[in-house]
Formats: sequence, structure tokens, C-alpha cells
Amino acid sequence: MGDSELAGEGAAEQARLAGERVAKLRQQLEQAEQTERAWAKGAAGEALVGQVLDGLASQGWLALHDVHWPGRPKANLDHILVGPGGVIVIDAKNWSGEVEVRNGVLRQNGSSRDRAVSAVAEQGAAVAALLEPQHRRLVQAWLCMVDQPDLDSVAGSGVSIRGLARLGRSLEAMPAALDPATVQVIHDYLLGLLSGETSPPLLTTKDWNAGPADLDLASGPAVALESRRSRQHATTAPHNSRRKRAARSRPTGCLAALFYLALAIFVLGLLLNAWPHAQRQPPVAPRPSPSLVQPVPSR
Repeated sequence: MGDSELAGEGAAEQARLAGERVAKLRQQLEQAEQTERAWAKGAAGEALVGQVLDGLASQGWLALHDVHWPGRPKANLDHILVGPGGVIVIDAKNWSGEVEVRNGVLRQNGSSRDRAVSAVAEQGAAVAALLEPQHRRLVQAWLCMVDQPDLDSVAGSGVSIRGLARLGRSLEAMPAALDPATVQVIHDYLLGLLSGETSPPLLTTKDWNAGPADLDLASGPAVALESRRSRQHATTAPHNSRRKRAARSRPTGCLAALFYLALAIFVLGLLLNAWPHAQRQPPVAPRPSPSLVQPVPSR
């Protein structure tokens, strides 16, 4: 075999290797483009869900968007909603194809999507762990389906599956559990914890038993709410104290008047009863009583 033939075979081998690299790069590019489209679609879905949630502010619902997942430094939560019905952790999904809940299992094009359901359930649990016991029971985990607007179901794990069109109506139908002051305090508390530079740790019951002072966290919602109410009470205390003093003075004056009136009636009654006995009667001359001894006649 001549040098020219060897050179030709060498060039063909290099061309083959180059072709393989090109095919691999094309595959990677296609995968990257698919990922980019998926992320873009997901971001668009999150934005749509965020718009719906922000529109509920007039009904007392306050939203947080794209905040830290407690205990997961590299993960985020799409949305948290705090309102009259409680605390709702919402994961937005812009899935295509046929999405349904069958026998308690969420499916997309027939394939189970239990991982997505478990993930949002874990998100809800992580947020609930940040709250105090009286508020944890009010936390729910929802999946919002953007491309399936009328979907309204519940997975077997208790995670609600809501279509975008059903989202607002489902929230409005929830019974009231939090007053506006508590909603604001919990919202501000979670905002302070989850929107910082670092993700807070995943709390456990042991952490809460240690007390908020031992945690690198602000005081819990109940403490913050009590502090807020104390400040409000302090600003209104002078007016309230004057009102209370006036209210106390009025009943005291009335009771005193009634007491003196009763005392006067009592004294007057004593005087009236004593008056007949106080009048002096003229002395009556004693009359001799008839003798009971008959005189004996003389003989």
C-alpha cells in the first residue's frame, strides 16, 4: 500500500471521527434547545400563574413568587399564597398533551407523574415547618396546570390539581381561617425568610422546641402578631384608658346615689316608726281597783 493510499485512509478516518463529533454536537444542541424551550415554556406558565395570584390581592390574598425552598439551596418555590383560606404552596406546570388524575394518580399522556406530586407535597411540608403549630395545619400544596385550565382534582396524596382557570375560584371558595392582620404577618414573615440571599434550613420540631432565639430566624408569626397588636394597643391606650375611666366613673356615681337614697329611706323609716313612741302621753290618775274583800256585817 502506497503512501497516498495510507494518507487517504487516514483522512477518511478523520472525516468519520469528525462526522461523529458533529452528530454528537447536533444531538447536544437539540437537547439544549429542547431544554431551553421547556424552561421558557415553564417560565411563561409561572408568569401566567403569578398574574392570576397577584389579581387576588383585592380579596385578601398576598403572593410570594420564586422564593427559596427551605433546606434546598439550589431549588426554588414557584409561588406561595397567604390569605383568608390559609397558606397555599403552588407549583406551576405548563405540560402539554393529555393530563388527568386517574385513580388518585396524576398522569401525562398515560405516564405517572408522581414525582411532581411528591415534590410539591415536600414543598408544602417545608413551608409548614417554618410556621408555628397553629398555622401549620392551614398549609396546602397545589399543582397548577396552565395548559389544562379546567382541571380540578385531588391526587391520592392530598395534593390538589388545579387548572389555571379554576385557580381563582378554588381559592375564593375556601372557608376563612385567617384574619387580615395574621395574613399580613405570615406573609411578611415568610418573605423575610425565603427572599434573602441564602435558603433557610429545613426546620424540625426539635428546632422549634429549642426556641426562636436559638434559630437564625426572625420570631414566628404568632410572636410577631402579638408584638404588632401590642404596638397597636399602645397607640390607642391613652384614648381607651380615658374612655374606661369615664365608663367607670359613671357607674360609680350612680351606685353612690342609689346607696345614699336607700340610706335616707331607711333612716326616714326608722324615724316614722319611732315617732308615735316619742310623743308623751298625759299622766293618768290611778284609780283604786275594787276591793275583793267584802266587809263583814256587824252583829
